[in-house]
Amino acid sequence: DSPGLITLEIQQNPLEPVDGPFLSSRSLMYLDLSECHLTRLSTQFFSLCTSLNKLDLSGNPLGSIEEGILDPLTSLEHLQLNRCNLTHIADTAFKNVTNLKTLELSGNYLTNVKWTMVLHNLQLLEYLDLRKSALNNLPGDAFVNNNWLRNLVLAENELRDLDVATTLGQNLLQLDTVDLSNCHLKGPLSEDAFANATKLRTLILSGNFLSPFDLSVALAPLTRLHKLSLKNCGLTRLPPNTFHRLTALEELDISRNPLNDAFTGILSPLETLQVLDMSHSNLAHVSRDTFSKMTHLRQLVLSGNRLTDLESGLFQNLTQLRTLELNDCGLSHPPEEDVFSTGIYEDFEELHLAGNPLVITESDRLLPRQLTNVRVLDLSRCNLRTLPKDAFKDTPKITTLKLSENSIGPESRDIEFIKQLEHLETLDLSNCMLNQLSPDVFSNNPNLTSLLLTGNPWKCDCNIYELWEWATFTKGNLSTLAGSTTSPEDLNTGSGKRKKGLFCHYEVNSVPSPKIPSRIRIKDLHAGRTWAKYVKESDCVSSRKSRAERYVGDSIIEGRTTFYMEASPPTWIIAVACISFFIFVGIAFGSSVAVMLKKVKKRNVGRHSISARDLGDMKSGEDTEVIPKRRTNQNII
Repeated sequence: DSPGLITLEIQQNPLEPVDGPFLSSRSLMYLDLSECHLTRLSTQFFSLCTSLNKLDLSGNPLGSIEEGILDPLTSLEHLQLNRCNLTHIADTAFKNVTNLKTLELSGNYLTNVKWTMVLHNLQLLEYLDLRKSALNNLPGDAFVNNNWLRNLVLAENELRDLDVATTLGQNLLQLDTVDLSNCHLKGPLSEDAFANATKLRTLILSGNFLSPFDLSVALAPLTRLHKLSLKNCGLTRLPPNTFHRLTALEELDISRNPLNDAFTGILSPLETLQVLDMSHSNLAHVSRDTFSKMTHLRQLVLSGNRLTDLESGLFQNLTQLRTLELNDCGLSHPPEEDVFSTGIYEDFEELHLAGNPLVITESDRLLPRQLTNVRVLDLSRCNLRTLPKDAFKDTPKITTLKLSENSIGPESRDIEFIKQLEHLETLDLSNCMLNQLSPDVFSNNPNLTSLLLTGNPWKCDCNIYELWEWATFTKGNLSTLAGSTTSPEDLNTGSGKRKKGLFCHYEVNSVPSPKIPSRIRIKDLHAGRTWAKYVKESDCVSSRKSRAERYVGDSIIEGRTTFYMEASPPTWIIAVACISFFIFVGIAFGSSVAVMLKKVKKRNVGRHSISARDLGDMKSGEDTEVIPKRRTNQNII
């Protein structure tokens, strides 16, 4: 037993099937066994964990839930069985888990399940998720005993013949959220579809082909509705009074419908809207009265409509606007001052203008003064070749600037406009035709933490080493350069794949001398080379630190960056040359030694001859007797 154990998370471990109890713990309340490769559960598996309140078995290929497996879990309130390859659930599988409030069964194959029987005892059920579970029919009494059901997700099932009024509109009086997106509904939505679901606050009908008139009638009882999604419903028009009774609506998504310009007129009653998405709706013109009463609007999405121009005063009443998306609208210039009211939009944070063929001259103001508080600006794919140096003079608070897929390059002086953005944190210059960039251009951007430079035709020169050094030492984090660390997946550039990392190419006439000569091979001069590999093999001189610091820097680079480099063994020619050299040195050395020995030998022979003669003379001198003269006493007595 494990007394006191309350939570146990052992997900993503390859567990073996257990015939008896899996664990003995009377106090355990939360158990996560998701992605554990369990293929079956015995009736004794949970017999000693009777206090469980929340259980996650998602991602295990169980195949079925048989009778008796969950019977010991009488206190269970939350059960997750997503992506378990379930094809069968026993009619009485949930008979003892009567306290269950949340049941998730998404991503399974539950075509033949008898839902009336399976859900019969779950009278306290509040949340049911059956998303993408191969359902093709639901009986009218499927939820007859689930009177407290508040959130029902049936999205991405082939419920072509679903009778919404019969299945959902009878006893589900507490419904708060219903998701029927991409269910391919064919049957009409009658006036009784949601007649009893008057508490409904979120209704998602995206991806179903709906009749405009039937939809208008079905929505009439939903006066408390806060969120409505009608995305991609094939709507070309709606009756004028469709939204008149939706006085509490805060979010409306009618994107990707082939609407006409007259449609915008029916939106005027929606005074409580905070989010409106009308993107890709075939609009060519939006009148200035469309948003006149939407004074609470915070997010407006008009992307993908060929507006080409914005009518004066269009956004003048949207003073609480935070996000405006105008991507791919055919605009030749950003919104001008007359589109907004005269005052500053204090809450405005994001402006998305990607995909518009903008023409910005030196004399043009990039953005109107009303948007001086903007934090995020997206100018990707705008055919920009340059921007004035004072382009952001009136918008110094920008923290994220996206300029990808513009022909801004090729050098640092082409992006000097960013020096005005002292608060910049993220800069996207990917696919901008840059081939050289000095880190000095970021001297006025102390808060820059993410720099995206992938997809540019970088030259393998010391500018790359300087940028690498700037990220490693000045910023203190190599990951500031997005793509500086690469994985094998990034290097795999097969069909349909693009390199995600930072790569450069050598100019053959200006290849720097490498630290190790064999590191650069002729075939590599034309190939894409990772920045990491170039920094390691280059011999660029650091202008920021001493040799000792350079050594530390190299250690940091090797320690923090994963390099995927091909081996560079010496060629056979070099090997043969080395062997020949050593043989030659050996022969020369041997010859020199032999000559020296010969000279020494001759010198020693001469010395021995002289000594012999001297010795003979000494011997002849010894043979001659020396007779001394006798002294004569001249005084004779």
